Amino acid sequence: MEVEQYRREREQEFQSKQQAAMGSQGNLSAEVEQATRRQVQGMQSSQQRNRERVLAQLLGMVCDVRPQVHPNYRIAV
Repeated sequence: MEVEQYRREREQEFQSKQQAAMGSQGNLSAEVEQATRRQVQGMQSSQQRNRERVLAQLLGMVCDVRPQVHPNYRIAV
């Protein structure tokens, strides 16, 4: 009877330690997921804020072509 009671106590102690260890991993996972969501939201808002400016810069560079002779070009006579 004493052995059985000791076994139950040890099993209960083991279960509580296991739950504590698994609970901390669950919290860590939730924290990482939350941090990832915040970073993704930050990137998306940054993209929305800068979208028009970047497009204007790209179109300006592509459409503003200035033909020039390259400095290394030599005219053969």
